[in-house]
Amino acid sequence: MAKKITRRNFLRTGAFAGLGMAGGRLKGAAFGHGLFAKSHPQASLEDATQYSASMIGYNSGAKNLIKVGFVGIGNQGSGHVNNLLKIEGCQITAVCDIRPERVKWAQRQVVRAGFPEPTGYTKGDLDFKRMCAEEELDLVYNSAPWRWHAPICLSAMENGKHAASEVNIALSVEDCWKLVEVSEKTRKHCVMQENCCYDFTEMVVLNMIEQGLFGEIMHGECGYLHDLRGLKIHPTFYQGMWRAHQSLKRNGNLYPTHGIGPMAWCMDINRGDAFDTLISMSTKSIGLNDFAEKKYKQAKTEEDKKFYSEWRNRKYALGDVNTTLIKTKLGKTIICKHDTNLPRPYSRAFLVQGSKGLVRKYPTEKIHIEGLSRGHGWEDMTEYRKKYEHPVWKAIREKAKGAGHGGMDFIEDYRLINALRKGISPDIDVYDSTAWSVIIPLSEQSIAGGNVPVKFPDFTRGGWKESRQLGVSKWSA
Repeated sequence: MAKKITRRNFLRTGAFAGLGMAGGRLKGAAFGHGLFAKSHPQASLEDATQYSASMIGYNSGAKNLIKVGFVGIGNQGSGHVNNLLKIEGCQITAVCDIRPERVKWAQRQVVRAGFPEPTGYTKGDLDFKRMCAEEELDLVYNSAPWRWHAPICLSAMENGKHAASEVNIALSVEDCWKLVEVSEKTRKHCVMQENCCYDFTEMVVLNMIEQGLFGEIMHGECGYLHDLRGLKIHPTFYQGMWRAHQSLKRNGNLYPTHGIGPMAWCMDINRGDAFDTLISMSTKSIGLNDFAEKKYKQAKTEEDKKFYSEWRNRKYALGDVNTTLIKTKLGKTIICKHDTNLPRPYSRAFLVQGSKGLVRKYPTEKIHIEGLSRGHGWEDMTEYRKKYEHPVWKAIREKAKGAGHGGMDFIEDYRLINALRKGISPDIDVYDSTAWSVIIPLSEQSIAGGNVPVKFPDFTRGGWKESRQLGVSKWSA
Protein backbone atom coordinates (compact mmCIF):
# COMPACT_ATOMS: atom_id res chain seq x y z
CA MET A 1 0.00 0.00 0.00
CA ALA A 2 1.35 3.45 -0.89
CA LYS A 3 2.30 5.74 1.99
CA LYS A 4 0.21 8.82 2.59
CA ILE A 5 1.79 12.04 1.37
CA THR A 6 2.42 14.64 4.06
CA ARG A 7 1.93 18.35 3.45
CA ARG A 8 5.67 18.89 3.81
CA ASN A 9 6.64 16.25 1.26
CA PHE A 10 3.87 17.15 -1.15
CA LEU A 11 5.00 20.75 -1.27
CA ARG A 12 8.65 19.74 -1.37
CA THR A 13 8.28 18.24 -4.82
CA GLY A 14 8.35 21.80 -6.16
CA ALA A 15 11.99 21.97 -5.12
CA PHE A 16 12.87 19.40 -7.75
CA ALA A 17 10.58 20.51 -10.58
CA GLY A 18 12.57 21.16 -13.71
CA LEU A 19 15.33 18.70 -12.86
CA GLY A 20 13.79 16.11 -15.14
CA MET A 21 14.80 18.37 -18.00
CA ALA A 22 18.39 17.89 -16.93
CA GLY A 23 18.11 14.18 -17.49
CA GLY A 24 19.58 13.48 -14.06
CA ARG A 25 18.40 11.49 -11.06
CA LEU A 26 18.37 12.81 -7.53
CA LYS A 27 19.84 10.77 -4.73
CA GLY A 28 16.79 10.08 -2.57
CA ALA A 29 13.18 10.36 -3.61
CA ALA A 30 11.22 13.57 -3.34
CA PHE A 31 8.83 11.79 -0.98
CA GLY A 32 9.77 10.26 2.36
CA HIS A 33 12.59 12.72 3.08
CA GLY A 34 13.02 14.68 6.27
CA LEU A 35 12.30 14.44 9.96
CA PHE A 36 8.54 14.41 9.61
CA ALA A 37 8.41 11.67 7.00
CA LYS A 38 10.94 9.52 8.88
CA SER A 39 9.13 9.86 12.20
CA HIS A 40 5.56 9.73 10.92
CA PRO A 41 5.44 7.93 7.54
CA GLN A 42 1.70 7.29 7.82
CA ALA A 43 0.76 10.75 9.10
CA SER A 44 -2.21 12.59 7.68
CA LEU A 45 -2.15 15.94 5.91
CA GLU A 46 -3.72 17.54 9.00
CA ASP A 47 -1.07 16.07 11.29
CA ALA A 48 1.66 17.41 9.00
CA THR A 49 0.16 20.89 9.11
CA GLN A 50 0.17 20.86 12.92
CA TYR A 51 3.73 19.51 13.07
CA SER A 52 5.17 22.04 10.64
CA ALA A 53 4.77 25.15 12.80
CA SER A 54 6.44 28.00 10.96
CA MET A 55 9.36 29.89 12.47
CA ILE A 56 8.28 33.10 10.68
CA GLY A 57 8.12 35.77 13.35
CA TYR A 58 8.70 33.23 16.12
CA ASN A 59 9.44 34.74 19.54
CA SER A 60 11.58 32.57 21.76
CA GLY A 61 11.18 34.59 24.97
CA ALA A 62 13.38 37.33 26.40
CA LYS A 63 16.61 36.46 28.16
CA ASN A 64 19.04 38.87 29.77
CA LEU A 65 22.27 36.93 29.12
CA ILE A 66 23.07 34.98 25.96
CA LYS A 67 25.70 32.30 26.52
CA VAL A 68 27.59 31.50 23.33
CA GLY A 69 29.62 28.52 22.18
CA PHE A 70 31.86 29.47 19.26
CA VAL A 71 33.13 26.98 16.64
CA GLY A 72 35.83 27.75 14.06
CA ILE A 73 38.22 30.48 15.15
CA GLY A 74 39.90 31.30 11.84
CA ASN A 75 40.08 34.45 9.75
CA GLN A 76 36.46 35.55 10.07
CA GLY A 77 35.77 33.70 13.30
CA SER A 78 38.39 35.72 15.17
CA GLY A 79 36.59 38.91 14.27
CA HIS A 80 33.26 37.57 15.50
CA VAL A 81 34.82 36.53 18.81
CA ASN A 82 36.11 40.07 19.34
CA ASN A 83 32.72 41.54 18.37
CA LEU A 84 30.78 39.34 20.77
CA LEU A 85 33.05 40.33 23.65
CA LYS A 86 31.93 43.96 23.19
CA ILE A 87 28.18 43.31 23.11
CA GLU A 88 26.24 43.78 26.33
CA GLY A 89 24.40 40.71 27.54
CA CYS A 90 26.65 38.27 25.69
CA GLN A 91 29.20 35.85 27.13
CA ILE A 92 31.36 33.30 25.31
CA THR A 93 31.45 30.26 27.59
CA ALA A 94 32.83 27.60 25.19
CA VAL A 95 35.14 27.62 22.18
CA CYS A 96 35.89 24.88 19.68
CA ASP A 97 38.46 24.45 16.92
CA ILE A 98 40.54 21.55 15.63
CA ARG A 99 43.64 23.70 16.25
CA PRO A 100 44.42 23.97 19.99
CA GLU A 101 46.35 27.19 19.46
CA ARG A 102 43.22 28.91 18.11
CA VAL A 103 41.18 27.78 21.10
CA LYS A 104 43.88 29.11 23.44
CA TRP A 105 43.85 32.43 21.55
CA ALA A 106 40.08 32.75 22.00
CA GLN A 107 40.31 31.82 25.68
CA ARG A 108 42.90 34.56 26.22
CA GLN A 109 40.70 37.12 24.45
CA VAL A 110 37.72 36.25 26.62
CA VAL A 111 39.73 36.47 29.84
CA ARG A 112 41.28 39.79 28.80
CA ALA A 113 37.76 41.14 28.27
CA GLY A 114 37.00 40.38 31.92
CA PHE A 115 35.05 37.12 31.59
CA PRO A 116 35.78 33.64 32.97
CA GLU A 117 37.86 31.40 30.71
CA PRO A 118 35.58 29.46 28.34
CA THR A 119 35.78 25.68 28.12
CA GLY A 120 37.92 24.52 25.19
CA TYR A 121 37.04 21.74 22.74
CA THR A 122 39.83 20.54 20.44
CA LYS A 123 39.35 16.78 20.00
CA GLY A 124 39.00 16.62 16.24
CA ASP A 125 36.49 17.54 13.56
CA LEU A 126 33.40 16.39 15.48
CA ASP A 127 34.17 17.78 18.93
CA PHE A 128 31.54 20.47 18.34
CA LYS A 129 28.97 17.72 18.99
CA ARG A 130 30.39 17.19 22.48
CA MET A 131 30.28 20.93 23.10
CA CYS A 132 26.66 21.16 21.96
CA ALA A 133 25.67 18.23 24.16
CA GLU A 134 27.60 19.14 27.31
CA GLU A 135 27.51 22.92 27.55
CA GLU A 136 24.63 25.07 28.83
CA LEU A 137 24.44 27.46 25.90
CA ASP A 138 21.83 29.71 24.33
CA LEU A 139 23.58 30.05 20.98
CA VAL A 140 26.13 28.08 18.96
CA TYR A 141 27.86 30.35 16.45
CA ASN A 142 30.15 28.84 13.82
CA SER A 143 32.69 30.14 11.35
CA ALA A 144 34.07 26.76 10.33
CA PRO A 145 34.75 25.81 6.68
CA TRP A 146 31.62 25.63 4.51
CA ARG A 147 31.00 21.90 4.71
CA TRP A 148 30.65 22.05 8.49
CA HIS A 149 28.11 24.89 8.65
CA ALA A 150 24.97 22.77 8.35
CA PRO A 151 26.18 19.90 10.60
CA ILE A 152 27.13 22.32 13.37
CA CYS A 153 23.80 24.17 13.15
CA LEU A 154 21.90 20.89 13.23
CA SER A 155 23.83 19.66 16.27
CA ALA A 156 23.18 22.94 18.07
CA MET A 157 19.42 22.89 17.51
CA GLU A 158 19.10 19.18 18.30
CA ASN A 159 20.70 19.96 21.66
CA GLY A 160 18.36 22.84 22.41
CA LYS A 161 20.49 25.77 21.28
CA HIS A 162 19.87 28.51 18.72
CA ALA A 163 22.27 28.29 15.76
CA ALA A 164 24.12 30.95 13.80
CA SER A 165 26.55 30.40 10.96
CA GLU A 166 28.84 32.27 8.66
CA VAL A 167 27.88 32.10 4.99
CA ASN A 168 26.90 29.86 3.28
CA ILE A 169 24.68 27.97 5.73
CA ALA A 170 24.36 24.83 3.56
CA LEU A 171 25.69 23.37 0.32
CA SER A 172 22.87 20.99 -0.67
CA VAL A 173 19.11 21.10 -1.09
CA GLU A 174 18.72 18.30 1.41
CA ASP A 175 20.75 20.09 4.09
CA CYS A 176 18.66 23.22 3.56
CA TRP A 177 15.51 21.18 4.21
CA LYS A 178 17.07 19.58 7.28
CA LEU A 179 17.86 22.99 8.75
CA VAL A 180 14.29 24.16 8.20
CA GLU A 181 12.77 20.98 9.62
CA VAL A 182 14.98 20.85 12.72
CA SER A 183 14.45 24.56 13.40
CA GLU A 184 10.69 24.07 13.23
CA LYS A 185 10.76 20.92 15.33
CA THR A 186 13.04 22.25 18.08
CA ARG A 187 11.67 25.84 17.99
CA LYS A 188 15.22 27.14 17.77
CA HIS A 189 16.33 29.92 15.46
CA CYS A 190 18.78 29.09 12.69
CA VAL A 191 20.46 32.19 11.33
CA MET A 192 22.96 32.80 8.55
CA GLN A 193 25.05 35.84 9.44
CA GLU A 194 25.18 37.70 6.13
CA ASN A 195 27.21 40.79 6.93
CA CYS A 196 26.70 42.53 3.57
CA CYS A 197 23.02 43.01 4.38
CA TYR A 198 24.25 45.53 6.95
CA ASP A 199 26.72 47.42 4.79
CA PHE A 200 26.14 51.17 4.85
CA THR A 201 25.20 51.74 1.21
CA GLU A 202 22.95 48.69 0.96
CA MET A 203 21.02 49.90 4.00
CA VAL A 204 20.76 53.42 2.58
CA VAL A 205 19.24 51.93 -0.57
CA LEU A 206 16.90 49.75 1.51
CA ASN A 207 15.71 52.85 3.37
CA MET A 208 15.11 54.68 0.08
CA ILE A 209 13.17 51.72 -1.32
CA GLU A 210 10.96 51.59 1.76
CA GLN A 211 10.24 55.30 1.34
CA GLY A 212 9.18 54.75 -2.27
CA LEU A 213 11.89 56.67 -4.12
CA PHE A 214 12.43 53.95 -6.72
CA GLY A 215 8.77 53.04 -7.20
CA GLU A 216 8.05 49.37 -7.79
CA ILE A 217 11.27 47.34 -7.79
CA MET A 218 11.70 45.39 -11.02
CA HIS A 219 15.30 44.24 -11.43
CA GLY A 220 18.51 43.76 -9.50
CA GLU A 221 22.13 42.86 -10.14
CA CYS A 222 24.55 41.57 -7.55
CA GLY A 223 27.28 39.04 -6.88
CA TYR A 224 30.65 38.30 -5.41
CA LEU A 225 33.49 39.47 -7.64
CA HIS A 226 36.75 39.15 -5.73
CA ASP A 227 40.18 38.00 -6.88
CA LEU A 228 40.84 35.13 -4.45
CA ARG A 229 43.58 33.35 -6.41
CA GLY A 230 46.31 34.21 -3.92
CA LEU A 231 44.16 33.01 -1.00
CA LYS A 232 42.83 29.83 -2.58
CA ILE A 233 46.22 28.70 -3.87
CA HIS A 234 48.00 29.30 -0.58
CA PRO A 235 49.20 26.60 1.83
CA THR A 236 47.93 28.19 5.05
CA PHE A 237 45.38 30.98 4.51
CA TYR A 238 42.30 28.73 4.35
CA GLN A 239 42.86 25.89 6.82
CA GLY A 240 43.45 22.74 4.80
CA MET A 241 42.98 24.79 1.60
CA TRP A 242 39.28 24.01 1.87
CA ARG A 243 38.26 26.79 -0.50
CA ALA A 244 40.56 25.55 -3.26
CA HIS A 245 39.11 22.06 -2.83
CA GLN A 246 35.62 23.48 -3.35
CA SER A 247 36.85 24.96 -6.63
CA LEU A 248 38.20 21.55 -7.63
CA LYS A 249 34.89 19.72 -7.36
CA ARG A 250 32.00 22.19 -7.72
CA ASN A 251 30.84 24.24 -10.71
CA GLY A 252 28.18 26.79 -9.94
CA ASN A 253 27.53 30.00 -8.06
CA LEU A 254 29.44 28.98 -4.94
CA TYR A 255 29.16 32.20 -2.91
CA PRO A 256 25.90 33.98 -3.72
CA THR A 257 24.79 35.37 -0.38
CA HIS A 258 26.94 38.55 -0.17
CA GLY A 259 25.02 39.78 -3.19
CA ILE A 260 21.70 38.00 -2.92
CA GLY A 261 21.13 38.75 0.78
CA PRO A 262 20.85 42.54 0.42
CA MET A 263 18.97 42.07 -2.86
CA ALA A 264 16.43 39.76 -1.21
CA TRP A 265 15.80 42.42 1.43
CA CYS A 266 15.28 45.04 -1.28
CA MET A 267 12.82 42.78 -3.13
CA ASP A 268 10.73 41.54 -0.16
CA ILE A 269 11.82 37.93 -0.72
CA ASN A 270 9.94 35.69 1.75
CA ARG A 271 7.92 38.77 2.71
CA GLY A 272 5.44 39.01 -0.15
CA ASP A 273 7.55 37.57 -2.96
CA ALA A 274 9.85 34.57 -3.39
CA PHE A 275 12.53 33.17 -5.67
CA ASP A 276 10.87 31.01 -8.32
CA THR A 277 13.29 29.83 -11.03
CA LEU A 278 16.99 30.10 -11.88
CA ILE A 279 19.19 29.45 -14.87
CA SER A 280 22.95 29.27 -14.39
CA MET A 281 25.99 29.06 -16.63
CA SER A 282 29.75 29.20 -16.17
CA THR A 283 32.74 29.96 -18.35
CA LYS A 284 35.55 27.46 -18.70
CA SER A 285 38.23 27.35 -16.02
CA ILE A 286 41.76 28.65 -16.61
CA GLY A 287 42.34 31.27 -13.89
CA LEU A 288 43.67 29.12 -11.07
CA ASN A 289 45.91 27.08 -13.39
CA ASP A 290 47.40 30.26 -14.87
CA PHE A 291 47.94 31.72 -11.40
CA ALA A 292 49.67 28.59 -10.07
CA GLU A 293 51.83 28.43 -13.21
CA LYS A 294 52.91 32.03 -12.71
CA LYS A 295 53.73 31.42 -9.03
CA TYR A 296 55.65 28.26 -9.95
CA LYS A 297 57.88 30.22 -12.31
CA GLN A 298 58.48 32.87 -9.63
CA ALA A 299 59.18 30.35 -6.85
CA LYS A 300 62.56 30.74 -5.15
CA THR A 301 62.52 27.64 -2.95
CA GLU A 302 62.10 23.97 -3.74
CA GLU A 303 59.22 23.83 -1.31
CA ASP A 304 57.33 26.55 -3.16
CA LYS A 305 58.11 24.98 -6.53
CA LYS A 306 56.71 21.65 -5.36
CA PHE A 307 53.58 23.28 -3.96
CA TYR A 308 52.72 25.36 -7.03
CA SER A 309 53.71 22.57 -9.41
CA GLU A 310 51.00 20.40 -7.90
CA TRP A 311 48.29 23.07 -8.10
CA ARG A 312 49.13 24.30 -11.60
CA ASN A 313 48.28 20.89 -13.02
CA ARG A 314 44.99 20.35 -11.18
CA LYS A 315 41.68 20.21 -13.07
CA TYR A 316 39.28 22.74 -11.55
CA ALA A 317 35.55 22.21 -11.91
CA LEU A 318 34.61 25.79 -11.07
CA GLY A 319 34.20 28.01 -14.10
CA ASP A 320 36.04 31.30 -13.72
CA VAL A 321 32.88 33.41 -14.10
CA ASN A 322 29.42 32.17 -13.19
CA THR A 323 26.26 34.04 -14.13
CA THR A 324 22.97 33.03 -12.54
CA LEU A 325 19.64 34.54 -13.61
CA ILE A 326 16.78 34.40 -11.11
CA LYS A 327 13.09 35.19 -11.57
CA THR A 328 10.77 35.77 -8.62
CA LYS A 329 7.16 34.68 -8.19
CA LEU A 330 5.98 38.25 -8.89
CA GLY A 331 8.10 38.71 -12.01
CA LYS A 332 11.21 40.52 -10.73
CA THR A 333 14.57 39.49 -12.22
CA ILE A 334 18.02 39.24 -10.66
CA ILE A 335 21.47 38.67 -12.14
CA CYS A 336 23.82 37.15 -9.56
CA LYS A 337 27.48 36.59 -10.50
CA HIS A 338 30.40 34.70 -8.99
CA ASP A 339 33.92 35.65 -10.14
CA THR A 340 36.86 34.72 -7.89
CA ASN A 341 39.47 33.11 -10.15
CA LEU A 342 40.54 36.01 -12.38
CA PRO A 343 42.38 39.32 -11.82
CA ARG A 344 39.86 42.06 -11.07
CA PRO A 345 38.95 44.86 -8.61
CA TYR A 346 36.60 43.92 -5.78
CA SER A 347 32.89 44.35 -6.45
CA ARG A 348 29.50 43.04 -5.43
CA ALA A 349 27.95 44.51 -8.59
CA PHE A 350 25.07 45.92 -6.53
CA LEU A 351 22.37 47.57 -8.65
CA VAL A 352 18.64 48.00 -7.97
CA GLN A 353 16.18 49.24 -10.59
CA GLY A 354 12.58 50.31 -10.07
CA SER A 355 9.80 51.99 -12.02
CA LYS A 356 11.04 55.45 -10.96
CA GLY A 357 14.81 55.04 -11.13
CA LEU A 358 17.86 53.01 -10.23
CA VAL A 359 20.97 53.01 -8.06
CA ARG A 360 24.35 51.27 -8.23
CA LYS A 361 27.25 50.83 -5.84
CA TYR A 362 30.20 49.74 -8.01
CA PRO A 363 32.60 50.98 -9.36
CA THR A 364 31.29 54.27 -7.91
CA GLU A 365 28.03 55.02 -6.15
CA LYS A 366 25.56 56.61 -8.56
CA ILE A 367 21.81 57.15 -8.68
CA HIS A 368 19.15 58.24 -11.15
CA ILE A 369 15.61 59.10 -10.02
CA GLU A 370 13.02 60.39 -12.47
CA GLY A 371 12.11 63.97 -11.71
CA LEU A 372 15.09 64.51 -9.42
CA SER A 373 18.13 63.61 -11.52
CA ARG A 374 18.99 65.70 -14.57
CA GLY A 375 18.32 64.30 -18.02
CA HIS A 376 19.42 60.72 -18.50
CA GLY A 377 22.63 61.02 -16.48
CA TRP A 378 23.87 59.56 -13.21
CA GLU A 379 23.83 61.62 -10.03
CA ASP A 380 26.33 61.41 -7.17
CA MET A 381 25.11 59.55 -4.06
CA THR A 382 26.73 61.78 -1.43
CA GLU A 383 23.66 63.77 -0.39
CA TYR A 384 21.41 60.73 -0.54
CA ARG A 385 23.76 58.83 1.80
CA LYS A 386 23.37 61.63 4.36
CA LYS A 387 19.64 62.08 3.98
CA TYR A 388 18.69 58.39 3.95
CA GLU A 389 21.18 56.90 6.40
CA HIS A 390 19.43 53.87 7.85
CA PRO A 391 18.20 54.13 11.48
CA VAL A 392 20.15 50.99 12.38
CA TRP A 393 23.40 52.65 11.36
CA LYS A 394 22.51 55.82 13.22
CA ALA A 395 21.88 53.79 16.35
CA ILE A 396 24.95 51.52 16.25
CA ARG A 397 27.54 53.53 14.28
CA GLU A 398 29.69 54.46 17.28
CA LYS A 399 29.70 50.94 18.70
CA ALA A 400 30.68 49.50 15.30
CA LYS A 401 33.74 51.70 14.80
CA GLY A 402 36.88 49.69 14.09
CA ALA A 403 35.06 46.40 13.51
CA GLY A 404 35.55 44.24 10.42
CA HIS A 405 34.41 45.25 6.93
CA GLY A 406 33.73 48.85 7.85
CA GLY A 407 31.62 48.02 10.89
CA MET A 408 28.98 45.82 9.28
CA ASP A 409 30.37 42.69 10.96
CA PHE A 410 29.74 44.19 14.38
CA ILE A 411 26.25 45.35 13.42
CA GLU A 412 25.22 41.85 12.30
CA ASP A 413 26.49 40.34 15.56
CA TYR A 414 24.90 43.09 17.65
CA ARG A 415 21.55 42.65 15.92
CA LEU A 416 21.55 38.89 16.48
CA ILE A 417 22.43 39.02 20.17
CA ASN A 418 19.90 41.77 20.85
CA ALA A 419 17.15 39.87 19.04
CA LEU A 420 17.82 36.80 21.18
CA ARG A 421 17.91 38.93 24.34
CA LYS A 422 14.58 40.51 23.43
CA GLY A 423 13.16 37.12 22.46
CA ILE A 424 12.14 38.26 18.99
CA SER A 425 12.86 36.75 15.60
CA PRO A 426 16.31 37.70 14.19
CA ASP A 427 16.55 39.83 11.05
CA ILE A 428 17.55 36.78 8.99
CA ASP A 429 15.55 33.65 9.72
CA VAL A 430 15.96 30.02 8.67
CA TYR A 431 13.88 30.56 5.53
CA ASP A 432 16.04 33.48 4.38
CA SER A 433 19.19 31.52 5.21
CA THR A 434 18.18 28.51 3.13
CA ALA A 435 16.62 30.44 0.24
CA TRP A 436 19.83 32.39 -0.25
CA SER A 437 22.16 29.40 0.17
CA VAL A 438 20.20 26.94 -1.99
CA ILE A 439 21.33 28.94 -5.02
CA ILE A 440 24.58 26.97 -4.76
CA PRO A 441 23.22 23.47 -5.45
CA LEU A 442 20.50 24.74 -7.80
CA SER A 443 23.08 26.55 -9.94
CA GLU A 444 25.14 23.36 -10.05
CA GLN A 445 22.08 21.40 -11.17
CA SER A 446 21.27 23.95 -13.87
CA ILE A 447 24.80 23.83 -15.28
CA ALA A 448 25.03 20.04 -15.10
CA GLY A 449 21.78 19.80 -17.04
CA GLY A 450 22.95 22.10 -19.84
CA ASN A 451 21.88 25.44 -18.31
CA VAL A 452 18.27 24.36 -17.79
CA PRO A 453 15.74 26.22 -15.62
CA VAL A 454 15.51 24.87 -12.07
CA LYS A 455 12.70 25.61 -9.61
CA PHE A 456 13.42 26.87 -6.11
CA PRO A 457 12.13 24.88 -3.14
CA ASP A 458 9.55 26.74 -1.08
CA PHE A 459 11.02 26.36 2.38
CA THR A 460 8.25 28.59 3.79
CA ARG A 461 5.54 26.29 2.34
CA GLY A 462 3.51 29.29 1.22
CA GLY A 463 4.47 31.59 4.09
CA TRP A 464 6.28 33.90 1.67
CA LYS A 465 2.92 35.25 0.47
CA GLU A 466 2.46 37.17 3.71
CA SER A 467 3.66 40.75 3.35
CA ARG A 468 5.65 41.68 6.46
CA GLN A 469 8.34 44.11 7.52
CA LEU A 470 12.00 43.30 7.82
CA GLY A 471 13.32 43.22 11.35
CA VAL A 472 15.70 46.10 10.59
CA SER A 473 12.68 48.18 9.58
CA LYS A 474 10.81 47.57 12.84
CA TRP A 475 13.44 48.27 15.48
CA SER A 476 16.58 50.34 15.10
CA ALA A 477 18.90 49.12 17.85
